[in-house]
Amino acid sequence: MPDEPSQSFLSYLKNLIGIGTNKEEPLKNIEPEDERIEELIENVLNIRDSVVKEIMIPKINISFIKEDDNLAEIYAVVNNTKHSRYPVFDSENNRAIGILHVKDLIGSDEEAFKLADILREVKYIPESQSVTSLLEDFKKDRVHLAIVLDEYGMISGLITIEDILEEIVGEIEDEFYEEKNNEIIKINDKEFIVSSTIEKEKFEEFFSHELNCPDVESLGGFVLKEFGHLPKVGEKIEVGNLEMTITSADQRKIKKITVRKVD
Repeated sequence: MPDEPSQSFLSYLKNLIGIGTNKEEPLKNIEPEDERIEELIENVLNIRDSVVKEIMIPKINISFIKEDDNLAEIYAVVNNTKHSRYPVFDSENNRAIGILHVKDLIGSDEEAFKLADILREVKYIPESQSVTSLLEDFKKDRVHLAIVLDEYGMISGLITIEDILEEIVGEIEDEFYEEKNNEIIKINDKEFIVSSTIEKEKFEEFFSHELNCPDVESLGGFVLKEFGHLPKVGEKIEVGNLEMTITSADQRKIKKITVRKVD
């Protein structure tokens, strides 16, 4: 079992969720003021016994850049997946040679561009590391992403500080994500980016198309049922005259879907 979380970790989490300003006060003695606070405390207590392998993004679901990608190919990946940081893998996808921060691409010239010049150092961690100690490492090292290695030293996954905090406070949107109230974003007359959380009835009304699936409440639930598995970015289905392509997803859920009207 992982070690008990340190006082600095508990203080960090208490400040994060806005409770317990007294460092001498044990977290378990905080009186919850509402159901949300109680839920947050329960999540903090649960995460104490978690290890990285339990919440990491498996390698098969990682969005990454290849070391020999040119600037156009990198922008294509960024436009498709909408993350702020990407691991850069070697040609065999067995080793991470660096971390790309998308903001470092600003001002890049296609002819003079060299990916290696803007990569940042990779942080490697074992699958067995406790989540609490990793969060403290993230805070100390001022990094947001780490590559996870299995017992043989091979890449098994990726984990970010957002993954850890989402275990406590719920989903945290990446810097690229639109506001949640923008459930349908128009690209052109035939193409739209739609949030998976949009109510099924609202989707049907907007697109004038009935989904004929009474046992789901959201577009994400409908798409998940149609696929029969958790789809990856790029997978698509056709429903009547609508083509639905998964635009954003992780190992837990679908987030964004591109809907295109097909003639």
